[in-house]
Amino acid sequence: MKRILFFTIFLSALQAEAQTDTTELLPVEVKTIRASATAPFAKTNLSRLEIQKQNLGQDLPFVLNQTPSVVVNSDAGNGIGYTGIRIRGTDATRINVTVNGIPFNDPESNGAFFVNLPDILSSTGSIQIQRGVGTSTNGAAAFGGTINLSTIETNLQPYFESNNSYGSFHSLKNNIRVGSGLLGNHFTTDLRLSQLKSNGYIERAKSNLQSYYFST
Repeated sequence: MKRILFFTIFLSALQAEAQTDTTELLPVEVKTIRASATAPFAKTNLSRLEIQKQNLGQDLPFVLNQTPSVVVNSDAGNGIGYTGIRIRGTDATRINVTVNGIPFNDPESNGAFFVNLPDILSSTGSIQIQRGVGTSTNGAAAFGGTINLSTIETNLQPYFESNNSYGSFHSLKNNIRVGSGLLGNHFTTDLRLSQLKSNGYIERAKSNLQSYYFST
């Protein structure tokens, strides 16, 4: 009789312990900020090939200048340094700019200072521009436009690349890109070093910018 009673108490203790280890997980909701091909938004997609055709060292707005409803300006007059963009008349404070889904807009002024991203286009795989209300990281109706940058996808083969260009007003762009390729069937490493220089069209509007990009 004592053995049966002990077994019953031990079994009840195991059941109570199992119940305390149970954790209820809440549903996970995954959202995307890029509009699909069937989404009812006015949008333009730029592939890496289209980006590289216009990537001569100027800031991001001047590469997007040929897309519909986009107007750009430059403090230096040649697109290097402080630049601005408007989409359908909406200034940068109302344009949601993201890099790989991460908001780039300044948290205080809500502006987008592209001078802080020199030569980012050399590491960009694709761009989507949405005109008017669309998807954004802050809600569908939070902005009058969206610019979404996606960096270069994984390179399975090792590579080394150097790009150099020279233009008016002593504008100079130099960069090197190197990648390890697939290592151990697990990961890759990519590195870019860039330097941009220009005297600018306007007097006392020189630019001397450096940047690097690293991913693994």
